[in-house]
Amino acid sequence: MECVSSSVRRWGVLATLASALLIPSVNTAPTTRIQSENHDLGDPFAVIDPQTWVNPDDMTWDDWKPAPNTNWADPARKGSNRNFNIALVTVDYPDKPFTITLPEESTIFGNPQKGSPKVTREEVPKFYHDFLNKPNELNRGHTMHEYWMTDSQGRFGVDLTAFGAYELPALSYQYGLDNDMNGGECPSDKECNLSIREAALGAWRADIGDEKADSFELVFILSAGQDESSSWQEFGEMKFSSREDISDEFGPPGNGSESNWAKTRYVPWTSWASASTIWPNALGNSSTQSESSGMATFAHELSHLLNIPDNYNNPYGEPPRRSYTGPWSMLSRGSFNGPGGPHTRWQIPPRNGGSMGCLHTLRDKNKLGLVDDESILKLTRNELAESGEIVVAKLIARSVVPGDGELMGIQISMDEDLSPACNSSTDALCDGGGFDAYSVEVIDRMGPDSFTPDSGVMLSKTKTELSQGLYQWTIDANPQDIKMVDFTRPDGSEAMITIGDYRQLSDALFHAGTRSGSEFEYVDKANKLHFYIIDKHRSSDGVLSYTTAVRSLDQGNVNREKLGVSMGFGRIISGGNNTPTRKGVTCSFPLHNTGKKADVYRLEASSILASGWRFELPNALITAEAGGRVSPKLAVAANDHAAWIGTFQLKATSESDPKVSSTGYCVVNRFFN
Repeated sequence: MECVSSSVRRWGVLATLASALLIPSVNTAPTTRIQSENHDLGDPFAVIDPQTWVNPDDMTWDDWKPAPNTNWADPARKGSNRNFNIALVTVDYPDKPFTITLPEESTIFGNPQKGSPKVTREEVPKFYHDFLNKPNELNRGHTMHEYWMTDSQGRFGVDLTAFGAYELPALSYQYGLDNDMNGGECPSDKECNLSIREAALGAWRADIGDEKADSFELVFILSAGQDESSSWQEFGEMKFSSREDISDEFGPPGNGSESNWAKTRYVPWTSWASASTIWPNALGNSSTQSESSGMATFAHELSHLLNIPDNYNNPYGEPPRRSYTGPWSMLSRGSFNGPGGPHTRWQIPPRNGGSMGCLHTLRDKNKLGLVDDESILKLTRNELAESGEIVVAKLIARSVVPGDGELMGIQISMDEDLSPACNSSTDALCDGGGFDAYSVEVIDRMGPDSFTPDSGVMLSKTKTELSQGLYQWTIDANPQDIKMVDFTRPDGSEAMITIGDYRQLSDALFHAGTRSGSEFEYVDKANKLHFYIIDKHRSSDGVLSYTTAVRSLDQGNVNREKLGVSMGFGRIISGGNNTPTRKGVTCSFPLHNTGKKADVYRLEASSILASGWRFELPNALITAEAGGRVSPKLAVAANDHAAWIGTFQLKATSESDPKVSSTGYCVVNRFFN
């Protein structure tokens, strides 16, 4: 913002500061220049926590950042609670061998990928066992065991035992085409909607016996070829301009009277070849996947086997509905995460999109026992209102292990959701209501969260009880259309992502400070809650944390006698050769919480007779514990024609009571500071 001369009402202040203004050699508090050890002075106007979200399409394995001081992929390191004992059952078909056994790019889908290892059918079980759960060059050292050990801070690991390969008796599409998604698409002389689960588990049990089979608590069925989830769009509308354009090679066998297109889950058509493959799913104690299913798909399906349901929308539905938790949740589209974005999920072996899903949300971690209760600050809305206090908490990223006394998140329970009713049929951003809690958690692009789009703070409304459908809703700091290109159509035109696409939430996280491109606070007036993102911290070993706060908007129980604040004169601090006419300098103000409880203060800056000067608050919030002293900062700079002296004031107002405030002043000499 640009300053111009203020009105004459502040002449009293100017008179008080006259000696500091006119006699530069006097070493008074307002004009003292010091060097700061705790403030980045290279650019006083720098944004302290800019939102720099990344399009998944642009991610590479260079985005992977390991959590410090851990090696969760070490197979010798077992879960402190237990390792999941899982059987991997590999199956192929009379008409479809394992893709990984074929020459490079020889299938109609262009798989296996160039550089893929040469694998015989006999080697397939071991190959996929090692690819999924043994650190090696092909999987870049990343395994299912690593994912679950990271997600649970070492509580749960994965033991995988491979079996097969078993050839199922029917043709592949007889299992892939089901009545729910692809009804009516079965060739007229065949029976479809067959159970791959019944056939695969039957072959496996016949091979090893029921006693040994019963020793496994869970079963992953791995089917030869593609899965429909990862190929319906890439080999549907992305490859063909219309359903009539689909070539015979992507049609049903025999090229008879049947059409080359087929119905699919989300949209009216895709290629028959894609629709005829299985869609990964979980039921009972087993799940089905294909060769194109990345490790994130296995983590997603394993979550279902642990009784956590899906939490995602139809991104192509009419009317449109916003994504629920998007790329931030394993039970939503976080299972699509990985380098190269979602449109690389069709590749075999799956080393890009879908190969490294995000961690579970705080809500789901709590449900699955992946985090200690001691690491979650649990509050209730009523308790906040009754206490009349602001609760301040420093939260560390969910990708690292909390130390003693450290918190991973905040959970605020509500007896009911007081939000006004909305209609999701007419409002794509309607959350549907019925939530009974809020969650606050920090997400960093580290560990399995490396392929999330951003680092910051996620606020979400949650439902405590498990249910099908929507049970967690990310609060979007940028609810407007993100306007992202999804893909280029065969005719060269660009297709934009839908309002319901999970990537709309790429810029949803909250950030600290001003001018970040995001928001640093959120107010839910109906539920009487105010959330603050106060400051960002990055430790020497790279761990991200944020200072956050929450208070009730019900101010009836605020004890105003325990509130107080005092602001002193600001001092000039700078880095290097910075001056007011170069990059600018920083006014650092001493703020003293003279009250008897912690508080959050809103900062407001203004100028007094500072023509040609500009100023900026890097952070509009600051917190101090009872009796604590902190130093809010104000960046100031002068142009070449600015007034000799710039005088600024900084007002701190208690968020607990706006009547409690204090103002400090800072005087900057254009030539001597």
